[in-house]
Amino acid sequence: MIGVEGAFDVVGARGALAYFASLEPQRVSHGYLFSGPAGVGKKTFARRFAQSLLCETPKSTVLGYCGHCIGCKLFEAGTHPDFLFHEGSIKIGKEAGSALHDEELTARDLVRELALHGYRGARRVVVLGDVEFATHEAANALLKFFEEPAPGVVVVLTSSASGTLLETIRSRFVEIAFQPLETATVESVLVAGGVEPKAAALAAKVSLGSITRARAVLGEEDEGLREAAFTWFAETLGGEVADQSFLRLDDRSLSAGEKRAIVAELIEVVRVAARDWAALSLAGDDVPLLAADQRRRLSRLPRRPPEATLALLAALSEAERLSNTNVSAGLVVDYLRMQLAPA
Repeated sequence: MIGVEGAFDVVGARGALAYFASLEPQRVSHGYLFSGPAGVGKKTFARRFAQSLLCETPKSTVLGYCGHCIGCKLFEAGTHPDFLFHEGSIKIGKEAGSALHDEELTARDLVRELALHGYRGARRVVVLGDVEFATHEAANALLKFFEEPAPGVVVVLTSSASGTLLETIRSRFVEIAFQPLETATVESVLVAGGVEPKAAALAAKVSLGSITRARAVLGEEDEGLREAAFTWFAETLGGEVADQSFLRLDDRSLSAGEKRAIVAELIEVVRVAARDWAALSLAGDDVPLLAADQRRRLSRLPRRPPEATLALLAALSEAERLSNTNVSAGLVVDYLRMQLAPA
């Protein structure tokens, strides 16, 4: 692999690989934002990147790790003192805890962790996966770090909705976009994980390049959300008032980010449904479908003129864009419903 010395086990991520392959180790930034759809390898790449920086075997590239040095052994055991991984929301917190052991990372924890120097070497790496800041004050903890960054500290954020982050945060990070994976790549990952080849092929076909979505199709619980989303699409397109309780928009136990994630799943399923419905409308009943199991339901839906069908597909792209901003999940669903409903 060009620009890599040692191991670096990731799939896809061509843009990130190309960027870091041309980067000299001494020019590593204090902060990176890995953005892109869920399930395309952002957190996996962030972890491999962190291990590369903490590997104690000398190398001339940014990426790559030996897997044998003490640094790699500690990393793989989850006990490296210079690596912090947190996933999800960051809150203010009433009192300081231990960021390395508490389930919730507070802004106060974050400020303290970012102020520390490396124990084993010059590097210290903090990865905030699927990051969501509960308040502006929590986000400002990162701004404080960038005002006076500790030498050797590298922060990596991953987000499938980077538009929800404060612009003052995004402007201080090097943003690297992760694209959807190829269908064959998703299929090979599923098969390697023990999924029967035929099932893996079907799941990969409707995954839209996301391993997370492919696994959701294979799982009973998430398959329920997929079925509910197809039903919502069909009823809304047909002019009915569809039940949307499965989206849990009124559930106060869910954060805004969690609700956005559910709505993002709805949009992805609707994209598949709309694409197949449009194919049936424009190319006839024998056209191959992404969701072959939904052919009977989709073929019964009312057809629309070609220009109206194409306009609906374009509106789905706008709904996806809105879901990647601070527009509330409920408003995104309202917009989507208005676009699908008959005029």
